[in-house]
Amino acid sequence: MNIVEVGPGDADKVMAAAELFDHEPKAEATRRFLAAAGHHLLIAYHEAVPIGFITGVETTHPDKGTEMFLYELGVAESHRRRGVGRALVERLATIARSAGCYGMWVATDDANPAALATYERAGASRDEQPAVILAWTFDAS
Repeated sequence: MNIVEVGPGDADKVMAAAELFDHEPKAEATRRFLAAAGHHLLIAYHEAVPIGFITGVETTHPDKGTEMFLYELGVAESHRRRGVGRALVERLATIARSAGCYGMWVATDDANPAALATYERAGASRDEQPAVILAWTFDAS
């Protein structure tokens, strides 16, 4: 397995890994994500075939400093339970440390035991604080 961090000019690599994402990547959104400082997208390959990806975004707050938000992790069904997800999480954590982040976090729920196991195997610990996620949905047209 080879893990590659893609950057500006690598939108073609993201499009080639489209089946790993929840939805087809949008060209403009991909370009913006890859061009933004503090945005990270890594793709795992088996030979030349994309088998997983992870995205992370550095967020900075005046009284806290910078932390890494693990935005999304996806692994091809054919390569699950083989350490691909854990390797991607660990590589993002390495990037976070190198960037001076004080920590990294991700949101998931008890209905996703595979995600919980992956994150815990990669060194995360469960925050016992109850969480509620509220969202706003805006018309993107």
